[in-house]
Amino acid sequence: MLKIYNNLPFKQNKNNLLLKAFISITVQTKTNEISLLNNTYAKDDYTNVTDKLVSYLGRNIFLKPHHPLSLVRQRIINFFYKSFVNRRGNPIFSIYENLPPIVDIDQNFDSLLIPEDHPSRTKSDCYYINRKYLLRAHMTAHQSELMQAGLNNFLMIGDVYRRDEIDRTHYPVFHQLDAVRLRTKEQIFLKDEALNIFEEGNNTAFTSAQEKQACHSLEAVKLMEFELKDTLVGLAKYLFGNNVEYRWVDTYFPFTQPSWELEVLYENNWLELLGCGIMRQPILSNAGINDKIGWAFGLGLERIAMCLYKIPDIRLFWSNDSGFLNQFKVNDINATISYKPISQYPQCTNDISFWLPKDREFSSNDFYDLVRSIGGDLIEQVSLIDNFIHPKTGKTSHCYRITYRHMEKTLTQSEVNVVHKNIEKSVEELGVTIR
Repeated sequence: MLKIYNNLPFKQNKNNLLLKAFISITVQTKTNEISLLNNTYAKDDYTNVTDKLVSYLGRNIFLKPHHPLSLVRQRIINFFYKSFVNRRGNPIFSIYENLPPIVDIDQNFDSLLIPEDHPSRTKSDCYYINRKYLLRAHMTAHQSELMQAGLNNFLMIGDVYRRDEIDRTHYPVFHQLDAVRLRTKEQIFLKDEALNIFEEGNNTAFTSAQEKQACHSLEAVKLMEFELKDTLVGLAKYLFGNNVEYRWVDTYFPFTQPSWELEVLYENNWLELLGCGIMRQPILSNAGINDKIGWAFGLGLERIAMCLYKIPDIRLFWSNDSGFLNQFKVNDINATISYKPISQYPQCTNDISFWLPKDREFSSNDFYDLVRSIGGDLIEQVSLIDNFIHPKTGKTSHCYRITYRHMEKTLTQSEVNVVHKNIEKSVEELGVTIR
């Protein structure tokens, strides 16, 4: 199965920044505070945001006219505007595109019933500002606050941040579109008063992963499932054409039950398009909603745009090169566009090996952040190619292959060597021995 994932001024202190990004502890600068989007936050032992990452905040490339992410975003909005209307023919889904990317732990995890020991909470997965705040890891973080505001049908669109590997389909910043739809008993069953959303006793216990929640009636779940799947198959056909092949896969999410992934057949591989499900009722109850049932889904804009427009590298979405952006200046957002590379620039590869520190925690994502902080978008991919444990000392060494490629010009090996030397120097400054 093929899976494709997802302008503030700053003064960069490379040595301090990279050292602390690498060992995953607080970034040490002259103060114990960090300023982001006109707010100041205290640092602590969870702070792991980097200057490079901060530079993406507020850029909102998904809202720029004629940007490929904006084209996909508007196509999905148009689909929902046409598919869900009130009696007067007006769209019932509202759109939220300017929600702040800095959220607290409750928004990102607790409100979504994500367990405290869930791996998605770890410092190796998320970018923390401190123990209380982080850069949102998913747009679902805003779900509860919008429901508390009284909204029943809405789309949330924005940038999300996750620590991950480095290759052509992964980037620390990408863009998601999430949706929520809530319905009452009267809306689901119309005039049939004998049917109800909830079972007797309104039990909030859960059964196995793909069975309905114990609190929901089977009739309500089946009708909601039908509407959800019918909507998302319609969206897939709207984006990829009526003849697109698709399939549903049972899965698990902490915030929906039952849950599914929709896959489409793309270039002879099954591509995971989105995840969805029936919202877990305690999420609604905690938001003060006790008379409705809901469905939700989330998808990545980059994932869809890379397929629709044949974009080979996720870094291109951040390019200001006119040769790239001009290809998406179309009058019809539904126009067929196939990205054409301006030219093929060669790769350069260098390896780096070092012994892992034994006195502190190490994550490969720490090294990835260090590499990207120094090399920026010159870094196409970082791969762990060897994991060696010394038979006598028990020490572990990693060997990483770093692939360099400039998106807009030919990169010489001498230029690469300068960047690679800076990476080696930053690793050595940690007291780590390079092999």
